[in-house]
Amino acid sequence: MRIFSVLSPEEVVRIIQEAVRPLPKETVPLEEAGGRVCANEVLAPEDLPGFSRSTVDGYAVYSGDTFGASESAPALLNFAGEVRMGEEAPPIERGACLYVPTGGMLPENSDAVVMVEYTEALGDLVQVLRPVSPGENVISRGEDFRKGDPVLERGRILRSQELGALSALGIRTITVYSRPRVQVLSTGNELVPYTTEALPKGKVRDCNAPMLMELCRKKGAIPRYGGILEDDSSVFREALQYALQNSDFVILSGGSSVGTRDFTAEILEELSGGRLLVEGVSIQPGKPLLLALCQGKPVLGLPGHPVSALSSFLLFGSRILDRLQGRDTPPYQPSVRAELALNVPSKPGRTDVVRVKLSWGKQKNGHPGWQAVPLFGRSGILHTLTEADGFVLVPSIKEGLLEGETVEVILYGCNNYE
Repeated sequence: MRIFSVLSPEEVVRIIQEAVRPLPKETVPLEEAGGRVCANEVLAPEDLPGFSRSTVDGYAVYSGDTFGASESAPALLNFAGEVRMGEEAPPIERGACLYVPTGGMLPENSDAVVMVEYTEALGDLVQVLRPVSPGENVISRGEDFRKGDPVLERGRILRSQELGALSALGIRTITVYSRPRVQVLSTGNELVPYTTEALPKGKVRDCNAPMLMELCRKKGAIPRYGGILEDDSSVFREALQYALQNSDFVILSGGSSVGTRDFTAEILEELSGGRLLVEGVSIQPGKPLLLALCQGKPVLGLPGHPVSALSSFLLFGSRILDRLQGRDTPPYQPSVRAELALNVPSKPGRTDVVRVKLSWGKQKNGHPGWQAVPLFGRSGILHTLTEADGFVLVPSIKEGLLEGETVEVILYGCNNYE
């Protein structure tokens, strides 16, 4: 029986960071760029806005003409007309004003806008009842971006707001990292396809593959189901070689029996040029983890139990997808601080991933707040996953967490590229 060396979660993340390289870049139309990762720094090709604009309905003026204005001694300005939305504003002379709607263009020689509420129109004259300072009620040309300013850095996920900014700057295409093609293979003689209606005795449906594919999809990847492999070394080798030819990242789920795990590690070692990057990780659940680079492509071997597979993917598989898409640092992890509702035992020397359900109620201090209710159960029990809102990490240096402690609950389903 092969003896596996176990690494800490921090060491595994460091290995992924150093070993996995981004995929090639490609240029796509802006309407296809949502959820992709920016591959080059983007600089503003022009000023934004391209002209000074009013933030209110009012009169564009030279601010110096309004100094000292008040209701008892208003400033009198010549009315020079109005500018309509989408039209170029004509220049005005000192001592004159031009009506401008919100968002309208400011004329030359003006540097502020008096809100219409502080004015009175008297035929060809406008009374200004209060002074304005330079720049008041104005967005100046280039205030958002100056030509040549950085707009996006490399590695930024393109959300709706980034697409809006790029559109405003007239940028129609953008260079992004290719979306990873992920092949998900399940192993185990006990498995049948998840589409099986009548379940034969002694068999279980492959529930890991749909779960893992959805997680990959939400991380910006293109997953493909590679089917179920028998616990046979020759079948496994052939299927893995085919998967490597047709994908950028291969995920293996299952194969937790000793013999299967041994030949899985041996074949990965063979195809990776003689070195496994990871042969185990000190977390619970999820200890039996394998990672190799085969033909320069990451291959991740996950445990077969659903809870273990989910925990391992969220901690390590998602990081591989980040690196393939050019993310040097992982995206932030949305979390909630909550009071632990029960004691959580743990063994020193390993990191425990504890599933929790969030509940709003009275905390020990008497104030309302979130409570994290641990969901205990074996790694093959699915209902603890469907009930869980997130998970809590128990550090390897601790012997557990106490009821009433404040913990950080990392939320499921939020660290995505959508």
